[in-house]
Amino acid sequence: MKKGFASDNNSGVHPAVLEKIALANKGHEKGYGEDQYTAAAVTVFREKFGQETEVFFVFNGTGANVLGLSAVTQSFNSIICAETAHIEEDECGAPEKFTGCKLLPVLPEFGKITSEAVQHHLKGFEFEHHSQPGVISISQATEMGTIYQPSEIKALADLAHRHNMYLHMDGARLANAAVSLNMDFKEFTKDCGVDVLSFGGTKNGLMLGEAVLFFNSKLTANVKYQRKQSMQLYSKMRFVGAQFLAYFENDLWKKTATHSNKMAGLLEKEIQKIPEIKITHPVESNGIFAEVPKEIIEPLQNRFPFYIWNEETSEVRWMTSFDTTENEIHEFVALIKEFLK
Repeated sequence: MKKGFASDNNSGVHPAVLEKIALANKGHEKGYGEDQYTAAAVTVFREKFGQETEVFFVFNGTGANVLGLSAVTQSFNSIICAETAHIEEDECGAPEKFTGCKLLPVLPEFGKITSEAVQHHLKGFEFEHHSQPGVISISQATEMGTIYQPSEIKALADLAHRHNMYLHMDGARLANAAVSLNMDFKEFTKDCGVDVLSFGGTKNGLMLGEAVLFFNSKLTANVKYQRKQSMQLYSKMRFVGAQFLAYFENDLWKKTATHSNKMAGLLEKEIQKIPEIKITHPVESNGIFAEVPKEIIEPLQNRFPFYIWNEETSEVRWMTSFDTTENEIHEFVALIKEFLK
């Protein structure tokens, strides 16, 4: 496949991660998480987020979101999220199927939902004919590449907690958000009132595997059973644990996310010089959304694959990755200019 800007999922595995997987492949280890690599990875997560943090490894982001949401809901609950949220748009109804909950989408502003917008759905409490609001779910970074500020997260957490609800964060691109905010993970998650966090790494150099973090152990009474029942318990879990050890070692996560964010910033800077193209959202992580003349989209895609986000407005999405190069950015921009002539 041609290298392009379609998705940070399309990039390969970072060499340091592959090395750690190879190291974990020597000899035998107990399965289902009872191995030294999983234990060591849990220790690192607790060093980052606090000793009371409960950590459950899963295969993928959808599995992480479903497991985290299942742990804090009953089937009569509803989950409030952005219309653009991954759980609403890109998980094939898995959250609704496995939790039984109703998703209540909110119109976002540049991918983010606000306390004011959420208020519309905070009704029907104790009314048996109405689904009971149970969770507010946000993505950090958002699907539009924007970043929630800590104050925005805290406001949503406080709102949720005032109504005996929980705040869930989909952190598929959490590293990109941390770099953008110049903060440690804990500062804009647990410290801001997040209850459940899907911690991702696949989009930032890992092969597979995500982590579901709970900051209140009372929420985890049944999670190990829910993980098994939802087919997210990996028998050879050492290979997930080993990846996270590589991810945190020498702040690899920060180096890879810093690079992908930097490449997005470079692409933004170069695109801003082209009057025929309009960037539609603030570029705060590794995603750029832009309205592009329709006639050049397909020729561009043939050379550098990317996705159309909105066909009606000719809005496209360009994602940069840990292995995107400056040369590729400049080649892409030169091609755009050539096609616009």
